[in-house]
Amino acid sequence: MLLLVSYQLAFKKTIEAWQIHKQLRAQLAQATDLSYQPGYPERKNSNLSKIIDHYKEDSVAFRSSSINTLASIAEKENVKLSEVPIQDPLFHADKFIIQKLNFEGDFFALTRVLHQLPAVSGIGFVRAATYKVTGRNINSDETKKLVLEVYLELVK
Repeated sequence: MLLLVSYQLAFKKTIEAWQIHKQLRAQLAQATDLSYQPGYPERKNSNLSKIIDHYKEDSVAFRSSSINTLASIAEKENVKLSEVPIQDPLFHADKFIIQKLNFEGDFFALTRVLHQLPAVSGIGFVRAATYKVTGRNINSDETKKLVLEVYLELVK
């Protein structure tokens, strides 16, 4: 009788806990083999393609549709897209092109435009930005302009 009572109170729960521990250890051993993931390369390629498509742009189409988009963003902030220089061959590489754009306006409006550029899809991403003050001094008639030079990198 004493053996039956001690089994019910102590040994039964210990044996059940040991069996659960054994099952969980076997499941953990199966789950730790993370080197084999059949869908991982496809998911990775899909995600990379989405990121590249966000920054990819046809360099010929950039001169038309993307500049119109950039000009409309600038116009909303009372900024002028003042210059789109001719593409410099030094800014061309095998996989990307760097395009320079100049915007004119006040500091806060230029900064708002600069912060909106990464959200626009299909124009590339901002590689560098520089604020410059340009102006001329003719007979004490000063006209100074604040210019934001933005370098966009486009993936070919």
